[in-house]
Amino acid sequence: MAVHFKMIPKKNNLVSPPEVKYYPCAVSQGEVTLEDLSRIVASRSSMSKADCYGVIIALSEAIGESLTNGNIVKIETLGTFQLNIAGTATEKEEELGKAAIKSAKISYKPSKQLKSKLKKITYKRIR
Repeated sequence: MAVHFKMIPKKNNLVSPPEVKYYPCAVSQGEVTLEDLSRIVASRSSMSKADCYGVIIALSEAIGESLTNGNIVKIETLGTFQLNIAGTATEKEEELGKAAIKSAKISYKPSKQLKSKLKKITYKRIR
């Protein structure tokens, strides 16, 4: 099945006169829920849908726990998850502390196997 896309106009006000250019934008075909993933995995394995559901929930919890413990999580066929923090700059290293940390985010880098699937995508323009 092809990935659907449409063309979106974007105005560039930084040039004079302002110009409009069109860019492709992927159009979602819906969502795949945990229930759906459990059914799909069960159909491709000897496990029941309920077992797959439990494994997926346990995996997401294990990833979260590992990240909060400061570990990088690498799943060879899926990719790498890593914790990144953002904070305010200080003049001196001694001033840097927990108060300088504003937020934490999860960074995801897809695996080579997953990236290779992107090369096989076909596209279909919709109006």
